[in-house]
Amino acid sequence: MIRVLLADDHSIVRAGLRRLIADAGDMEVVVEAADGRQAIKETQGQELDVAVVDISMPGMDGLEVIQRLREIKPELPVLVLTMHEEEQYVVRSLAAGARGYLTKRSAPEQLVQAIRKICSGGRYLGDEVAEALAVWVARGEGQRSHLESLSNRELQVLRALAMGKTNREIAEGYDLSVKTVDTYRFRLLKKLNLRNNAELSRFAMQHGLIQP
Repeated sequence: MIRVLLADDHSIVRAGLRRLIADAGDMEVVVEAADGRQAIKETQGQELDVAVVDISMPGMDGLEVIQRLREIKPELPVLVLTMHEEEQYVVRSLAAGARGYLTKRSAPEQLVQAIRKICSGGRYLGDEVAEALAVWVARGEGQRSHLESLSNRELQVLRALAMGKTNREIAEGYDLSVKTVDTYRFRLLKKLNLRNNAELSRFAMQHGLIQP
């Protein structure tokens, strides 16, 4: 049996994915986690064959989870399963060490196919993900977005600010101090040559990080 770690902060989503994986017959979820820190903690001492990880989780998000898993279990392949189709998340996930990337609007059977493929040493990208990656490559280094100058944490804070969250809400969600969040906000405004949160929100919408 393929032993799966499933990390997603939505319990209903986890329940559906657990049933889908169990129905495949050759795999089972042996570890579940509702956030990134729990995923890392529950991984310790477990025999696992694949990790299925969401990007948007409180505290430690999926990008950080991938990086930590690469440090503590470098042989464990990671499949990202997320709502995000934006090229930034695809590129950053693959750069962090993910072996596959699917969006949650993919057909259910694709998840099973993806798990099997990356467990056998391959890689797997959903069709919409491959298209986004192709656009990123074709655009060329000189024309790529200012987003690529941002760290993963800066990208998280940008998206949260653009969604209208306060510095305190962001601090609580990512286990940061309010002062640290304010520092990230200042860096974002400077790097992106913007003046306020309204312009940050407009920038995020233009680059597909949030819906208008």
